[in-house]
Amino acid sequence: MKVDVVMPKMGESLQEGTIIKWLKKEGETVERDEMILEISTDKVDTEVPSPQSGVLTKILAQEEEVVEVGAKIAELETDASAAGSSSSDDSSSQEEESTPEPEESTEETSDDSDAGSDDGGGDLQDLVMPKMGESLQEGTITKWLKSEGDEIERDEMILEISTDKVDTEVPSPVAGVLQQILAQEEETVEVGSVIGKIATKGGGGAKKSAPAKSTAPAKEESKPAAKPAAQTTAQPSGGGQQVQGTTYDIPRKKDGKFFSPLVRAMATDEKVSLEELMSINGSGNDGRITKEDLENYISNRGSAPAQQPQQQSAPAPQPQQQSAPSNAPTQSSYSFSGGDSEVIPMDRMRKLIAKHMVDSKHTSAHVTSVAEVDVTDIVNYREKHKASFLEREGMKLTYTPFFAKAVIEGVKQFPMINVSVDGTNIIKHNRLNLGFAAALPDGNLIVPVIKNADNYGLTGLQRSITDLASRARSKNLQPDDIQGGTITLTNVGTFGTLFGTPVINQPQVAIIGVGAIKKQPKVMTVNGSDSIAIRHIMYCSITYDHRVVDGMLAGQ
Repeated sequence: MKVDVVMPKMGESLQEGTIIKWLKKEGETVERDEMILEISTDKVDTEVPSPQSGVLTKILAQEEEVVEVGAKIAELETDASAAGSSSSDDSSSQEEESTPEPEESTEETSDDSDAGSDDGGGDLQDLVMPKMGESLQEGTITKWLKSEGDEIERDEMILEISTDKVDTEVPSPVAGVLQQILAQEEETVEVGSVIGKIATKGGGGAKKSAPAKSTAPAKEESKPAAKPAAQTTAQPSGGGQQVQGTTYDIPRKKDGKFFSPLVRAMATDEKVSLEELMSINGSGNDGRITKEDLENYISNRGSAPAQQPQQQSAPAPQPQQQSAPSNAPTQSSYSFSGGDSEVIPMDRMRKLIAKHMVDSKHTSAHVTSVAEVDVTDIVNYREKHKASFLEREGMKLTYTPFFAKAVIEGVKQFPMINVSVDGTNIIKHNRLNLGFAAALPDGNLIVPVIKNADNYGLTGLQRSITDLASRARSKNLQPDDIQGGTITLTNVGTFGTLFGTPVINQPQVAIIGVGAIKKQPKVMTVNGSDSIAIRHIMYCSITYDHRVVDGMLAGQ
């Protein structure tokens, strides 16, 4: 079966991408989710995974070529025999290449060919879970905006997805009819996985619904079988004894066993060694370890005795057993009953915020220092210029860019606050990417990042803050907009708070909090004489990681 590889859409406003490098050549075998090429857009450079396992039979777009989003750039052949015949007949005509197709007797191929003939030659286009950031390996489908059989235009929003970085809408790569939905709402799907089928070139949803219905029961029947397989096979294969290892650098493939990016990332986070992974019997295709396999293994990790070297007399410490998903907050042991309480389930973003906050507290030694700041001159300047600024720039002049500029100047003067910690190493950042906390309409928070913020003046900072905050509220942020921050500013004074002790945004080591501006009587010395004046006063706090930042540096 031939599968098209298309140029993915990496952002709302992006309509094209440049192919930087092909990581695979024609005729090479590729695994599903294995990276096959690198692309570049005006937002981000990233790698593109293979949507299916098979053979890369044709490369249709060359390196340095600029290709429109949704355009076909390569072909995969998932059937080994068809791939072999295709590669051997490369020099023959297109008509000769197509002759083996009718001879294929698999049920899936015959269904596809029937569907194509029914609607006058419409092609099937795979809709895949997009890669929304360099470190993201999966996404959760929150809502389908279209139903099976609906007509869709190219770039029309077709579904909403949520990742641990951002919530966003996914556009259709082509115009056509949404023939089949393969992943349901609230389902978490690996990047590159096929989540739907689109019939292009006038393919009708009604005519194509018959093959879709005939294949759906088979897939539904296979799911119950896969679950018990994960529960029974995702255990060490050595007689119920748990393997212990020392290799934590997980390769893509080892002894014919392929590890997906998601599995490798989970193994790294949970300290699962390569030796342990090799001992797990996966329930996926060709024995591949799935996310469920690894979660099941981790949850049962402490229940099986570990294989110990003979000379070791004392048992090695076992990793702590996990009974809940890693992205969920710890469940309370309290019991609530009666009509005086209402149980409100956390949404996905709130769960992630909860997890990140706890992880940050477990990672950094948090200390907060507070200073009193006289901002009378800023208040007077803003009052004087805010009307002309609005007329000239078309946006309001807020206090946030003044505070952002102050943070930037402070970081320039004390660059050792602009660092991260990597084990026992301090990583000093030569760039200054300022994050700022933005409240969302649903009450959640997100931290967009102004890249190279030290290059902006007051107007540029206000423009960037307005743009990022607006796109955050409308769910139009891209993953690159919230990554790479080196220090964060949060304006808790917006809600009337005098000062706060905010939680550090990992992997940064400091976060600045600015409180509400209040009029206060203050003693001032003018021309050598003391007098009492009404001044605009604000409290400014800095929460810092005491592992690498001491009180002297934070105070300065």
